[in-house]
Amino acid sequence: MDDDPVIVRLLEVNFRLEGFEVDAATHGERAVELARAAPPDAVVLDVMMPGVDGWEVYRRLRDEAGLARTPVVFLSARPRDEGPERGYPSGVAAYVTKPFEPHELVALVRRAIEDAGAAEGCP
Repeated sequence: MDDDPVIVRLLEVNFRLEGFEVDAATHGERAVELARAAPPDAVVLDVMMPGVDGWEVYRRLRDEAGLARTPVVFLSARPRDEGPERGYPSGVAAYVTKPFEPHELVALVRRAIEDAGAAEGCP
């Protein structure tokens, strides 16, 4: 999810080319609705969103029993914000600053999904 339609389209195309099914949202409320309706394998969130920001979306996902362990990768245009310090202790899978390489983001998301699957198999 991102608030920039160009980035949303770029992400959609790149993830689909790699075999992912994609539901995209440009607003936080819509992202939460989509995740509740069809729990995703992973979520990519922009930190700065109109209305409900990425951190609030993340908190809401963590409060949902069926979504609490869904890997979340954050995107941010601000490399010096509190993202990594705030995100990693709370369980964020990765934190990527813009500009980013789409294929590297896809690889990060794929790895986060694999890691989450491996963690579920742990006692």
